[in-house]
Amino acid sequence: MIDALATSPILRSTALLAVFLFVVISIIVVSRTIANRTAVRRRLAETQNGHYPDLAATTGLREQEQAQAWNRLTAAIEKAGIPLTDENNSTLRAKLAMAGFPSAAAVRVFTLSRLVLLFVLPGIYLFLTLNRAEPPSLMSLYLWSVCLAAIGMYLPNLWLSARAERRKQDIVNGFPDCLDLMLVCVEAGLGLEAAFDRVGREVLRSHPLLAEILSATTLELRAGASREQALRGMATRAHVDEIRAFTTLLIQSDKLGTSIGSTLRVYAGEMREKRRLRAEEKAHRLPVLLSIPLVVCMLPTMIGVLMLPAAIKVVKIVIPIMRGAQ
Repeated sequence: MIDALATSPILRSTALLAVFLFVVISIIVVSRTIANRTAVRRRLAETQNGHYPDLAATTGLREQEQAQAWNRLTAAIEKAGIPLTDENNSTLRAKLAMAGFPSAAAVRVFTLSRLVLLFVLPGIYLFLTLNRAEPPSLMSLYLWSVCLAAIGMYLPNLWLSARAERRKQDIVNGFPDCLDLMLVCVEAGLGLEAAFDRVGREVLRSHPLLAEILSATTLELRAGASREQALRGMATRAHVDEIRAFTTLLIQSDKLGTSIGSTLRVYAGEMREKRRLRAEEKAHRLPVLLSIPLVVCMLPTMIGVLMLPAAIKVVKIVIPIMRGAQ
């Protein structure tokens, strides 16, 4: 192996690249671990001191710089004559917003990632196969390149759908807790705007997505928007049926003059019941899901163990008797 590395420049370059990537990934992992521990200690110290930072302060400068860098990159590519977005594609914009990317440049960045994967994956495959001693046939290169290009084209869509679904589940699972806290705040005498602000601060660590939605609604109310406009904007940002029904219920209660406390109490009970039913549904699905690996993996083994002694006796006793009888 060492002689092959010493004589082959391709293997030597590949080994050096692998070592370089291993060192870089190790440094990134260690640095992120240290940064996360430092951030956790800082947040614990702030919580112990009674200080709850605003949600706007949780967005780091590094994330803002990365967003600006992506914006500059997509703007430069579009200036070069390559359009990265379809202004009429509202479905993609809504899907990106559901996944947590409401920025105006999110569509351009997503399209750029699909284009990069479309060409990078087949390029890596061609680079690795053409440098071998015996390159594959032209048909094999064509088929594998087409498959990798299709994967690069549709893999971002799958990732986006999975992220949107995970974000929706996080919001739905944490929404009953927010409703309970909101009910306590309203019954304690706080208004709807103050209740949103207080609950958003309380769930900042446990449910950051809900905290972001509630904080944005609070800022709209403070900016002078009507309660109906702010609540409808909250439903639009969340893209979740439960929150959309909640905002509609609050708007109707506000128009009809009914008690918000009783409305929150009834709706919070319904949300807790739905969450319990979802947990029971997942628990009841486990035996069905476990039956597939049990049948595929354990059933052939059990059949083999049970039938092997009988098969050995047939081979040793029955087959010789049948041959002697013949």
